[in-house]
Amino acid sequence: MNSCTVGTNFETADEGSSRQNDVINSKKFLKIDMHTHILPKHWPDLKKKYGYGGWVQLDHHEPGKARMIIDGKNFREIQCNCWSADERVRECTGNGVDVQVISTVPVMFSYSAKPQHTLDLARYLNDHIAQVCAEDPKHYIGLGTLPMQSPELAVQELKRCINELGLVGIQIGSHINEWNLDSPELDPIWEACDELKVPVFVHPWDMENKGRMEKYWFPWLVGMPCETTIAICSMIFGGILERYPNLKVAFAHGGGSFPATIGRIVHGFNVRPDLCAIKIKKSPLEYINRIYVDSLVHDEDTLQFLIKKIGIDKIMLGSDYPFPLGEHHPGKLIEGCDWLSDEDKEKLLSGNLLKFFGIEHKFNKEMYHKN
Repeated sequence: MNSCTVGTNFETADEGSSRQNDVINSKKFLKIDMHTHILPKHWPDLKKKYGYGGWVQLDHHEPGKARMIIDGKNFREIQCNCWSADERVRECTGNGVDVQVISTVPVMFSYSAKPQHTLDLARYLNDHIAQVCAEDPKHYIGLGTLPMQSPELAVQELKRCINELGLVGIQIGSHINEWNLDSPELDPIWEACDELKVPVFVHPWDMENKGRMEKYWFPWLVGMPCETTIAICSMIFGGILERYPNLKVAFAHGGGSFPATIGRIVHGFNVRPDLCAIKIKKSPLEYINRIYVDSLVHDEDTLQFLIKKIGIDKIMLGSDYPFPLGEHHPGKLIEGCDWLSDEDKEKLLSGNLLKFFGIEHKFNKEMYHKN
């Protein structure tokens, strides 16, 4: 695992000057970041390998930096902390983060490709994540990706991720092409996750980006929260949470717009049961305790509201590292809330995550922080 020397954080001067104090103060808590993304440094030319376009390729155009290219167009520039495990540990140490849960970048889901090709890529990405975790199990926990457009192949890879690779869960998109998450085609995947007790992390992706959504980064600022809300409502109204009682599902970015629209959603269920109460009879409020979210809301008032609506036991530290829209100092928002007790901060910074993934026995504060 190669490190790199190019500066990769997005902090301001003021943020940097206070970071060391934040790290010192954070040592009283174990900090595990459940929402981080990673890529291999290299992978094959997928267009050449599979015979058609739509795939992401990396162009390492200068030391410590690479462009993610799709069909000749620049999708995003990334830095070495997106592929260098050593650089990630260095930055985590600087920010007081002890462990990262790593998953692929959502644009790599490739659900619109031929299923066998998506499976082939998923295996490559999952093998890489498993290798990173195996080489440094103290700092990394892995989530797999699946060819969700083929439930049969997805279940096959799911079982490999858990039983052979030692990953602790999976990351999926907020929809699968034209399928919302309640589409009956996906039932075999939910059944397998329920049976094997595999936690699922849902990340928004493939947002509308044309017409009125073209400007101002709207797909990320507005589209992502909407995508997550549709995903949550699909799982509630579609009866997924009802039918699969062991299914654990977490949603990115504090659950998107869902927490702020719970009242509207419940009211709609009550006044238009002919449209909303088709597959479930209980109020959507009955399923709130099945929903987990990360803490990535960027605002103290919003975090307090999220705790009130979702519950202190259902929120897990998540930063979206290493991307600029994430929390640049993971956990700083939580640790800075004077109205949170130390017990509640411990839950948000690691305790809830350890229970969600069923790995309480593998990690503890004493492994990282010596008094």
